[in-house]
Amino acid sequence: MPVPWFLLSLALGRSPVVLSLERLVGPQDVARCSPGLSCHLWDGDVICLPGSIMSAPGPVLVPTRLQTELLLRCYQETDCDLCVRVAVHLAVHASLQAQVMLSFQAYSTARCVLLEVQVPATLVQPGQSVGSVVFDCFEAALGSEVRIWSYTQPRYQKELNLTQQLPVLPWLNVSANGDDVRLVLDVSEEQQFGLSLYWNQVPGPSKSLWHRNLTGPQTITLNHTDLLPCLCIQVWPLKPDSTRTSTCPFSEDPRAYQNLWLVAQLQLLPPRGWRLDAPCSVPAMATLCWQAPGRGPCQPLVPPLLQENVTVNKVLEFPLLKGHPNLCVQVSNWENVQLQECLWADSLGPLKNDMLLVETRGPHDNKSLCALEPSGCTPLPSKGSTRAARLGEQLLRDMQLGQCVQLWDEDPGALWACPMDKYIHKRWALVWLACLLFAAVLFLLFLIKKDHVKAAARSRAALLLYSADDASFERLVGALASALCQLPLRVAVDLWSRRELSALGPLAWFHAQRRQTLQEGGTVVLLFSPGAVALCCEWMQDRTSAPGARGPHDAFAASLSCVLPDFLQGRAPGRYVGAYFDTLLHPDAVPALFRTVPVFSLPSQLPDFIGTLQGPGAPRSGRLAERAEQVSRALQPSLDSCFRPPAGPGDSRDGTRVGT
Repeated sequence: MPVPWFLLSLALGRSPVVLSLERLVGPQDVARCSPGLSCHLWDGDVICLPGSIMSAPGPVLVPTRLQTELLLRCYQETDCDLCVRVAVHLAVHASLQAQVMLSFQAYSTARCVLLEVQVPATLVQPGQSVGSVVFDCFEAALGSEVRIWSYTQPRYQKELNLTQQLPVLPWLNVSANGDDVRLVLDVSEEQQFGLSLYWNQVPGPSKSLWHRNLTGPQTITLNHTDLLPCLCIQVWPLKPDSTRTSTCPFSEDPRAYQNLWLVAQLQLLPPRGWRLDAPCSVPAMATLCWQAPGRGPCQPLVPPLLQENVTVNKVLEFPLLKGHPNLCVQVSNWENVQLQECLWADSLGPLKNDMLLVETRGPHDNKSLCALEPSGCTPLPSKGSTRAARLGEQLLRDMQLGQCVQLWDEDPGALWACPMDKYIHKRWALVWLACLLFAAVLFLLFLIKKDHVKAAARSRAALLLYSADDASFERLVGALASALCQLPLRVAVDLWSRRELSALGPLAWFHAQRRQTLQEGGTVVLLFSPGAVALCCEWMQDRTSAPGARGPHDAFAASLSCVLPDFLQGRAPGRYVGAYFDTLLHPDAVPALFRTVPVFSLPSQLPDFIGTLQGPGAPRSGRLAERAEQVSRALQPSLDSCFRPPAGPGDSRDGTRVGT
C-alpha cells in the first residue's frame, strides 16, 4: 500500500521544491488506467523497436502527453530506491484499441514495457482526450539523467519523449518540534554521503558552519534561532568526482527572516559612513530621517538618502556636509521599520531641540522653505498656529544671519538645522515665573487656611457639668469626655481636675473654667441625669439660697448659683446646651427653664450635638455622621453598665416623686 512521504528534494535546476512522494512496497511493476478504460501490462520487458510511421487505416488510440512523478520503491523499511512513475495521456484518432510502448533509458539501464489499452465506444470522441494510463515504475539512480519515450505499436505518429535530471540530494524531511527543527535524511543504511551547513552570502563567499561525513539514515537537530534565509544544505555521495548538490530550504520561512532581523546590526561609521551587518542578504530599504526630542516618530527625509535595496556588509556614505545627532538611519523590510540608529550619538551627544528647515529649489532659481514638524512641513512664513509658524520670521532671520547649520546641499535643495534654545529659554522663563507666582499664591492660601483651621480648633472648647449620681454614671461621663477629645475638642470636666478642684474649691474652679470656655467661644454643657434634675428642682423651689455642694468635688451643685441666673436673665442661648442619655432620663424630665437652649438626647442625637459643639468649623454631614458613630461606639459599654429605666418628670434620685 503506497504511504505518503513528504520530503524536500532538489528537482530540475538549483531551486528546491517540495514533493509529495509515495513509497511503493515490493519489486513488482504495475499499470492502472483512468476510469472507463481497461489496460493490461505485459509480463516482463519487451524489445524496443519503434519502427516506421504508418498511415492510420481509421481511428487510432495514440499517446498525447507524458507526465512523470518521483517515487520510492522500498524493499525494506530503510532500503529504498528512487523510481519514476510515468503517466501517458491518450486521445482517440481512430481505433478503440492500442498497444502503447514505454521506453526508458538511464545510465547503464534501458527498459521497454508494453501496455494494452482499450476504450469503450461510449468514450470515443475523435481528437479529444479519453483518459490516461499510469505505469509504476522505472527505477533510477540518484543524480542520473533519464529519457522516456512513448509510442504505439504499430506507430502512427512521432513518438513522445521526455528527459529529466534526477536529484543528487538524499531525501530530506524538515519538521518542527517546539523550539527545535529536525532534518531527517532518509537514505539506506549503507549509503555514505557528506553533509555541510553553510550561509550562502551574496555578495561574498559562503561561510561554512558545519560539516560531517555520514552514513544514512540521519536526524540532525537545529535550534529555531539558527534558521536564516541563507542557511543552506549541501550533500554529495562519498565517491570520487561526485556532484555536490545544494538547497536552501528556509529562504521563504517567516521565522528565518525574524531571526535575521534579530541578528542584523546597523553600524554608523564616522565621519559619514554606515553599514548594515547581517549574515544574509535581505530585501530592505534605508532612509535618512529626523528624530526630534521626545517620543515622536523619526520623520523620513527624501532626499538626501534614496530608498533603495541595501547591500549588507558594505560601507555606504551619506551625502552630507555635516553630521547632526538628530539625523538617523532607518532600515525597513518594506512594511515595518526594523532598525534605527541616530548618527554618531556617542560622538555628537544627545538629541538637540533644533528645527530642521527644508529648502526646495525649483526652476528659475525659485526657492521655498518649510520647517519640519510632527504634523508635517510648515511653509515659512506661515500664519498657522504651530511653533514653526509662530517663529517663522525669526527662523528666516536666523538662517540669513548664518545662525543655522547647513547639513546637505545638492541640486534639488538643502537642509538646515536652526537652534531653538534661545526661544525655548524665553518661553520657559515666563512659564516658570507664572508657576512660581501661582505656587506662592497657593502657599499663602494654604497658610491662611491652616491658621484658620488651627484657630478654629483651638477656639472650640466644651465644659461638661454633671451630677455625680454614682460611680457608673461618672464612668459614662468620662467616656463621653474622652470621645469628644478625639474630634478634636478641648474638654474640661471635674473628673480630670480633682487636685485643682480640691485646691480652689468647686465654685472657684467652675468660675475659672466657665470664663475660659466662653472667652474661647466654647460651650457649657449641662449633662442632665436624675440627680441633676433633682438638684435643679430643689434650687428652683428655694431660690433664696442655692443648695450647697454635696461633696468636695461636686462642681455641679456649686455651679447652679451662676448657671441658673444666666437662664433666668436670658443670657444662656449661645453659651449653654443641654444633654441627657435617653436610656437614663425621660425627655420630659428636663426642667422647662433649661429648654430655652438646645437639649440633645444621647446617643441618638449625637451628630447634631457634635455639630453644635464644633460650631462653624464642623465637617460635612457624612464626616459628622462618621464621627458620631465613633463616639457612640465609645459610649456603648458604659451605657450598658449603668442602664436603668429612664426617670420621669418629678422623679428624684432615690425614686420618690418631687413636686414642681
